[in-house]
Amino acid sequence: MCGFAGLYHLETPKPVDPARISAMCDAIAHRGPDGEGVWTAPGVGLGHRRLSIIDLAGSPQPMASRDGRAVLVFNGEIYNYRELRQELKTHGATFRTDGDSEVILAAWQRWGADCVNHLHGMFAFAIYDLEARSLFLARDRLGVKPLYYAPLSDGSVAFGSELKALLAHPLLRREIDPLAVEDYLTWGYVPDHRSILKGVCKLPAGHSLLLRHGATLPGPRQWWDVSFAERRKGKAADIEAELVHLMRQAVRSRMVADVPLGAFLSGGVDSSSVVALMAEASAQPVRTCSIGFDVAALDESAYASQVARRFGSEHSSRAVSPDDFSGIDQLAGMFDEPFADASALPTWRVCQLARESVKVALSGDGADEAFGGYRRHVFQHGEDRVRTLLPQALRGPLFGRIGALYPKADWAPRPLRAKSTLLSLAGDSAQGYARSMAFAPPEVREGIYSDEFRRLRGEYRAEDPVLALMRSAPARSGLDKAQYADLKVWLPGDILTKVDRTSMAVGLEAREPLLDHRLIEFAASLPEALRVRRGQGKWLMKKAMRRYLPDNILYRPKQGFVTPIAQWFRGPLAGAAQEIAAGATLARTGWFDTRRLAGLVDAHVAGTSDNSRLLWQLLMLERAFTRLGIG
Repeated sequence: MCGFAGLYHLETPKPVDPARISAMCDAIAHRGPDGEGVWTAPGVGLGHRRLSIIDLAGSPQPMASRDGRAVLVFNGEIYNYRELRQELKTHGATFRTDGDSEVILAAWQRWGADCVNHLHGMFAFAIYDLEARSLFLARDRLGVKPLYYAPLSDGSVAFGSELKALLAHPLLRREIDPLAVEDYLTWGYVPDHRSILKGVCKLPAGHSLLLRHGATLPGPRQWWDVSFAERRKGKAADIEAELVHLMRQAVRSRMVADVPLGAFLSGGVDSSSVVALMAEASAQPVRTCSIGFDVAALDESAYASQVARRFGSEHSSRAVSPDDFSGIDQLAGMFDEPFADASALPTWRVCQLARESVKVALSGDGADEAFGGYRRHVFQHGEDRVRTLLPQALRGPLFGRIGALYPKADWAPRPLRAKSTLLSLAGDSAQGYARSMAFAPPEVREGIYSDEFRRLRGEYRAEDPVLALMRSAPARSGLDKAQYADLKVWLPGDILTKVDRTSMAVGLEAREPLLDHRLIEFAASLPEALRVRRGQGKWLMKKAMRRYLPDNILYRPKQGFVTPIAQWFRGPLAGAAQEIAAGATLARTGWFDTRRLAGLVDAHVAGTSDNSRLLWQLLMLERAFTRLGIG
């Protein structure tokens, strides 16, 4: 787990100043406090910051291949590197180190760009091939590790693990992309097909990029995808046994480290399952940690303690006040781009707690996306049944009209908040799911935009790429397509970005065993009834884990990290909410209707409506603009 940055000249191979590479790496020094290095050659420069996890002293980077023909900078972990090392030795490869970095170099020299298909793990890396004078960039299958790049005005391409590294280069333009603002206000993050700054790209998950001197900047090449098009057959008991085997394999492969290792434990199904399998595989007590809240309605720490006692883990827990908003500005700085998932704050706190005793922590992220664990998956499954019963010509006008008239009813019990469901049913399966994913649906966004912003945005709508993705997905059903969209958009854009930035901010490596690609491919082949059944998501996974976990852990309502932002904006952050409408940063863009924003703030503070998610989005947008020097 590390960070890297570099420059590559597409046109004339000009000299690269090592000090420029060092400055880019210094901007992401938090990702690698244990070591640093810079390597340059005509037309290329590579820099690295290292967080030592495996082969602590023997794998410094940038790393040259044994024959000196290739140089690597790498962020992540390759979990099958020992098996790959043995395979490559049979083809004549020799090794000087005991780590995974040199294995990537040997794999590149053996298989070229196809080396990525042999790597099991989380990774982003850059390899410069001195013989071909080419630069190869690659990102792991699910997008666990990030990689940004941007062409610059001097003919070079800058790249790095975070946007911070690119921002350290004086030639990077800091012009906000209004389409990214539309994306952000819709989803609460800027998805991987766009960046908040014009001209900056994110290499998509499961993609690579091959750059050559004298050639134009090519588009990324997809090297991995997941298919929901096939259905696994066989006895349910055999499928369940295969699931447990794959989960065990994934957890055990991620327990390899030369430093202290532990796990996040929320007391939910996913993290508890990971801890159970770690305890099964370990001769020593597993180290676990959790964050609790000093408000009973938000606190899950009792469930985490129950699981910790069950498996005899060395458990540490810390209570956090729901008024713990002191780190908002620091949090905004971790992400560079605007990021509105408020659970990032407690995620950061649990990373801080974990780092006090371990350097690597396993998490339960990924199971919801893979096995249909979100409430919206259950709703999608049910709504599609209604869609099959009523034709669109009838359903659209009927539910659209009722949904438009139905009150928003934020104050009502959950079963009575039917507005979203009615509007979802008015559209097709993809449109309905896009609405369920959105932080701010179209009618809310339109209400706060100015005429100038609408002109800049043109015909583009943030839902368009997601709808296109779902409609062309290798899938059979609406649930398949929903999960495919989650794996391709929501997972890398929100969940994995949140975990990467908050963990790396404190020098902690987070590993996600439930995102092992073999487990993801297995889950995608499950019949729908083994994912969602009788209103219950993750049906097969929960059934399989009953041998390890009690029912009150497996079948209690999903909660997740809850941050009380609605209360904040009616209390200690009421002043910050007022500044959103009255302040200069957003107003100076001319992109928002400030009177409308003021009305939303007043209504929320008065308690007549809950606009907290939108206000939090706008607050994080304002903070990001300020840090980027915009407005």
